Amino acid sequence: MRILHTMLRVGDLNRSIKFYTEVLGMKLLRQHDYPDGEFTLAFVGYGNEFDNTVLELTYNYGKTSYEMGGAFGHIAIEVDDAFAACDKVKALGGKVVREAGPMKHGTIIIAFVEDPDGYKIEFIQKGTITYPK
Repeated sequence: MRILHTMLRVGDLNRSIKFYTEVLGMKLLRQHDYPDGEFTLAFVGYGNEFDNTVLELTYNYGKTSYEMGGAFGHIAIEVDDAFAACDKVKALGGKVVREAGPMKHGTIIIAFVEDPDGYKIEFIQKGTITYPK
């Protein structure tokens, strides 16, 4: 078994695709409209769906916003340089909600940005986290 994707409901599909592709550097892997079901799906990620976990962006016709649930936390993305990644997000008009720096009570370098729908995305700087073997 493996994780295939995480689904996020979005209020403006084009705006979200632009954020994930232009600001975070993902690729639009596929998109399909389901008029009978009144929704459109777009899959974005850093690699193909066969070898990588991706995001499914779901746009439901006529729905422009969603209330954020209390259980969802964030999506985490490894970056080479969290400081530079934040600078890039800001330069492209994105929102940084926690600047890059060591996490509280630790040494892992993290930052948080927010997508256009308010979903939190954590940047974790490569090489600052130790994984168990």
